[in-house]
Amino acid sequence: MLSGSIPVTPALGVAIALLLLTAAAVAGLGGLARYRDVLFAGLRGAVQLLVVSLLIAYIVRWTALAALFIVLMFAIAVHTAGRRITGNRTWLWAALPIAAGVAPAVLLLVVTGAVPLTGLVLIPLVGQLIGGALVATALAGRRLLDELQQRRGEVEAALALGLVDRAARLEIARPVAGSALVPALDQTRTVGTVTLPGAFVGMLLGGASPIQAGIVQLYVLVALLAVESVAILIVLEIIARGLLTRTGARLSFRA
Repeated sequence: MLSGSIPVTPALGVAIALLLLTAAAVAGLGGLARYRDVLFAGLRGAVQLLVVSLLIAYIVRWTALAALFIVLMFAIAVHTAGRRITGNRTWLWAALPIAAGVAPAVLLLVVTGAVPLTGLVLIPLVGQLIGGALVATALAGRRLLDELQQRRGEVEAALALGLVDRAARLEIARPVAGSALVPALDQTRTVGTVTLPGAFVGMLLGGASPIQAGIVQLYVLVALLAVESVAILIVLEIIARGLLTRTGARLSFRA
């Protein structure tokens, strides 16, 4: 009888270790990153996954604990995205685009009853949405602030022509904001032909039919497009308003 599960054996552990060493060697020798950073990231990921696996096995029995775990994921995502964008206190504004993107998608799940409201279902689904919002927020924030800094003269010229601060920043930032959505667009365009994303593979390994796995994966991909689009738009707005900056204060180009 065919089985889709992957056995956890010493051979799998050896394969993971070899891949991590390869990644560290390539990154270090190629000057992409310090090999120690790559090794640390892999080891940290292993420890975190072990702890989370044990934790989820316990908390999925209670919806309230699952909800608290989702809140924890959100808080970590905000910190990660915010710190990727800036080192000052304005990183806290990263909470707004992530929440604005994820909350409607989760509310839709709850209101429509599309999926069972159990920790075993909600944690991975909502976790993927939070992860997508994290990536979109960090990419958009970094790209927009870089663009405004590099084209500072053009922003000042727009101000000299009479535009207010927000309009001047939007004039420069809006055309490049969409670049943060490219990864999600490419993933959706190539699903099934180039890539088989996590939700699809996970459900197959868990025993679901290919049709069931495909429908759930379609929901995740479409939801990610909506979540990330909203997150990027919110990032654009808060940066245009000078709320998310790299200066330690509200960003202003006026003397």
